[in-house]
Amino acid sequence: MSESASSHDSPPAPTIAGDSQTTAANESDTNAKCQTAIQSLSSIVTTTTIPSTISLLLDDSAVSAAISSLLQRPDSGSGDNNLCRWLYDTFQSTEPSLHLLVLRFVPLIAGLYLSRVPLRQPQAGFEAVLLALYAHETTSRADQAVTVNIPDLSHPSIYHESKGPAKNNSTCLNIAVVSSTLDPHGTIRESTRRARIVGVALELYYSEIARMPRESKLDFCGACEKWAGQNGETRAGVVPEEEESVAVARSEKDGGRIPLPWELVQPMMRILGHCLMGMKVEDREVKEAASKACQSLYLRALHDINPKAILAAGSLLRLREMALDPKNQIDHTEISNDNVLSV
Repeated sequence: MSESASSHDSPPAPTIAGDSQTTAANESDTNAKCQTAIQSLSSIVTTTTIPSTISLLLDDSAVSAAISSLLQRPDSGSGDNNLCRWLYDTFQSTEPSLHLLVLRFVPLIAGLYLSRVPLRQPQAGFEAVLLALYAHETTSRADQAVTVNIPDLSHPSIYHESKGPAKNNSTCLNIAVVSSTLDPHGTIRESTRRARIVGVALELYYSEIARMPRESKLDFCGACEKWAGQNGETRAGVVPEEEESVAVARSEKDGGRIPLPWELVQPMMRILGHCLMGMKVEDREVKEAASKACQSLYLRALHDINPKAILAAGSLLRLREMALDPKNQIDHTEISNDNVLSV
């Protein structure tokens, strides 16, 4: 075979020029979107300097405090609020770093939104942000429920012999639904499905909980305490026919207490579980805040006679108590020297 034929038959050498150009273009587009978001935020938050990168912005306590202060204003949730518009537009981006920035404020937005419902204040801005999160999850899940497989303890493991009748594989598969199928975004109504919409937003927040700053987790723990009511105490809910002044008075006295269906309680417990026992770096303030929130929710669940919530909150409190017990501070992987014989 001639040299020319050999070179003709051999496959072309791989080139990375095209891939490099595509990567550079994507990075340039990402930087452009991030810089646009930062510049827009600078026109809204004028009391402090905005960092030049999203990663620095996510952990900047001064900027977070300024945004939190703006969100807590009485008219913050209105439809023409610039900060709500910025949060909505920012989450519409496909950039994961911008999604994280919006998720960082989900506990505060959810806390303010649900606590203000009895006051009948305009909250179109908050609703738009929460519905954007819901629409994102609806698309991501593709009409599928979030499930996990639970082992069937009645079925023997591969390390043990079974004396009973053999079971087919169908009896060994126990599927638990963590989050049920979502209603289509265009058909869900905010007024009747508030708990579900906020619950989905909290599920999305939980999926990135490890990357959330401590201030965001403290905001969430504080919101849980308000939703449970002061020290878990409860009062009758505000009826629609009451005057606004009566609604305001009751809401202030109840400390922001709201109805707590399971679709809202479940993601709350998962987040609190992380704050109590899932953090890689020890943070006493966050753990204490989560413990107080669990205690309030446990008392509220006892009052409401909610078996699922009682079991969930009570289990978290028990696990926390066990973790603090000095008797359990033992590393069983270490070899004890008590029974060592010396010659």
